[in-house]
Amino acid sequence: MVEALVTAGIAVGSAGVVYLLAAARVVKQYERGVVLRLGRLKHAVRGPGLTMIVPFVDRLHKVNMQIVTMPVPAQDGITRDNVTVRVDAVIYFKVIEPTDAVIQVEDYQFAVAQMAQTSLRSIIGKSDLDDLLSNREKLNQGLELMIDSPAIGWGVQIDRVEIKDVSLPETMKRSMARQAEADRERRARVINADAELQASKKLAEAAGVMSKEPAALQLRLLQTVVAVAAEKNSTLVLPFPVELLRFLERAAQQAGPAPGETRPAPEATPVEPPGTPAAPAVPPAQAHSEVMGEGHTPPENL
Repeated sequence: MVEALVTAGIAVGSAGVVYLLAAARVVKQYERGVVLRLGRLKHAVRGPGLTMIVPFVDRLHKVNMQIVTMPVPAQDGITRDNVTVRVDAVIYFKVIEPTDAVIQVEDYQFAVAQMAQTSLRSIIGKSDLDDLLSNREKLNQGLELMIDSPAIGWGVQIDRVEIKDVSLPETMKRSMARQAEADRERRARVINADAELQASKKLAEAAGVMSKEPAALQLRLLQTVVAVAAEKNSTLVLPFPVELLRFLERAAQQAGPAPGETRPAPEATPVEPPGTPAAPAVPPAQAHSEVMGEGHTPPENL
């Protein structure tokens, strides 16, 4: 009798241990447990730690509450300005309602991945190539809104969406390179022309000042000589403009005689009184004969 009781107790204890092992479940800190009893949802969500369920009656679904990083495969599309591109992205999301993630959708991760791909293709068709290359922040926000709208019903919150890379055809890359080179050449020419315009204005002002002050031209010439002489040249060619020579001539005329130097007086021409008849003009030959004498004959050539 005692042996039967002991055997029954051992059997009951063993059954209790087996039941406890079958009913015990461990939910991790980053997980939440959703229990379905005979296929019906138990509204109480199991928190982290040790939890018990009814074996063979309850089913515990563990839902990860961490942020999931999911790469979106590259999608081929045509932009609004008819350029073929290949765009890939990455999406960050997390579950905020474990019961909706289990009840409302079969596989929320697969559903989010498919929604991200279709939304990416849609955003490519609505955008220009320049927006894909330079205005990605706006496209990321639009893509996030497109994915987040249906994901809310699945108990999923889209945390962030980023476009990673935009691949272009080789012909388009070469065309863009030529366009960028032409734009840089245009800006260089505009800057050069602007510099020439400013320099011409300054030269015109300098010419006006030099025309008013001739001495400035001489100073400028001396500065040019100093600048040329600073180089290692063996021969120095110094041009003298006509304006400089005229300036020196006018300066010499206005200066007058030096101190201690007397300017010779001009020869006085005799003034004849009025009424005096003018002397007749004498031919050169007659004047020569008068000087030599009438009876003088020139010596013969030896």
